[in-house]
Amino acid sequence: MARLSRAEAEKQGRRAETLAAWYLRLKGWRILATRVKTPRGEIDLIAKRGKTVAFVEVKHRQIAANLDHALDKRRLQRVVAATESVAHIYASDQDSISIDAILVAPGRWPRHLANIWHDQMG
Repeated sequence: MARLSRAEAEKQGRRAETLAAWYLRLKGWRILATRVKTPRGEIDLIAKRGKTVAFVEVKHRQIAANLDHALDKRRLQRVVAATESVAHIYASDQDSISIDAILVAPGRWPRHLANIWHDQMG
């Protein structure tokens, strides 16, 4: 399979983020922000449900099996660093914060991995 051009990969990434946002809405989440840029990295989606604020990394792959390797510790650390720099804007002291991932591949429902940073560190 040929590699996608940077522009096409960007386009697919944006589509995946849109799909992930709608998936979260269907699950009762309210989208607070998308594509939040910080000096320490970008957060694809910020969503809230109840007292939980999720900072979500969205990953898209053409082949679903490749999603198993889409997130590594380095990428997660960037999301955590970005979250630390803006969490106070989106979450109150009464909210819990979750670092999540949503994995998207053609022909599949998005896969939501909740509290993935905690799971990686545990």
